[in-house]
Amino acid sequence: MKKIYSIAAAVMICGLISAQPGRAPQVEPLPEGFKPASTNTFISQYPGVNPQTRQAIFRVVAPGAKTVQLQLSGTHDMKKDEKGVWWYTTDPLVVGFHYYAIAIDSVPVMDRGSKAYFGSNWESSGIEIPEGPEGDYYRFNKNIPHGQIRSIQYWSEVNGLERHVNVYVPAGYEKDTKSKYPVLYLVHGWGENEDGWSVQGHMANIMDGLIASGKAVPMIVVMPSGDIQTNSDVREAKGNITDIFVKDLIPFIDKTFRTYTDRESRAMAGLSRGGMQTTMTVFSNMDKFAWMGTFSGFFMGRQGGETPSVETAFNGVFKDPAAFDKQINLLFISTGTEERNPKEQVESLKAHGIKNIVFHESQGTAHEWLTWRRALNDFAPRLFK
Repeated sequence: MKKIYSIAAAVMICGLISAQPGRAPQVEPLPEGFKPASTNTFISQYPGVNPQTRQAIFRVVAPGAKTVQLQLSGTHDMKKDEKGVWWYTTDPLVVGFHYYAIAIDSVPVMDRGSKAYFGSNWESSGIEIPEGPEGDYYRFNKNIPHGQIRSIQYWSEVNGLERHVNVYVPAGYEKDTKSKYPVLYLVHGWGENEDGWSVQGHMANIMDGLIASGKAVPMIVVMPSGDIQTNSDVREAKGNITDIFVKDLIPFIDKTFRTYTDRESRAMAGLSRGGMQTTMTVFSNMDKFAWMGTFSGFFMGRQGGETPSVETAFNGVFKDPAAFDKQINLLFISTGTEERNPKEQVESLKAHGIKNIVFHESQGTAHEWLTWRRALNDFAPRLFK
């Protein structure tokens, strides 16, 4: 039988030594070269990161545990010192954001030293291994104007429930009340939610920088949920996500915000499963979208047990290359070099005659948020021009 840990015991997972109420906690200093991760809770020293070596150090206070393991790109045994504190220092990690968990006697739990990030369908710990100046495009820049991310509930007739959506409006949206804006619908991946792009993806910082520098057209970015939920009494999702996007969400956004409503002013993109949802939505509603992107999510693979040809993929949307290029101004396909790569499929589309296609690779990254931050940074400047 697995051991069940109380809340009091779980609190001890964080990188702090317990303190009495009203007193500041006693904090063990980090080793030389390490600093608290930017993803830590406010007063947590651990986990720590070394920007030069790209290593991370983890600390868990669990004196009664028999085993403690770090689950981060594999499972790693932590070592206990004479005080009952468990430690682990990683090898150099890939820069960017990583989910992780702490397994105490085989029970995975969150590290209370980390903020909570929704991933793999549960609240996870996360750690950011910092890039150098090349990562400034997704960091907050105090010297430029900033847009807003608004948290909104809307009603879905298809879903039969209220649904949550995050909407980014660019800087100046409130001041210039006559201007209208094109819209990018930006979808998360499997196991994450509509907060992923604004939290793990730093979407607002990316868009603020692109717009302020003149690289991207000012636009509204809509970040919906790619999941369909029902009420708490029913554990079976109902409805079609494409129908929800097209029949409920787009009309709500166009009614609520100052948007251009023609297809030339509407784009959609998504990462991983969100890329698949993008192809499903755009290819079945070519009258509503003229721009699209898939980030680690171009699934022109087996359909019905057989590998489709270019002419038969996605119900024949590529069969007539000239007709496709006339309807879709941009098909942007991005991937990390360390994950499944659709380059051959892209080349086959080009050879077939598709011209409005761009292939983007994130060097050295896999199925992870740094891949998708880089993809958005390259994709957004190409839209609505």
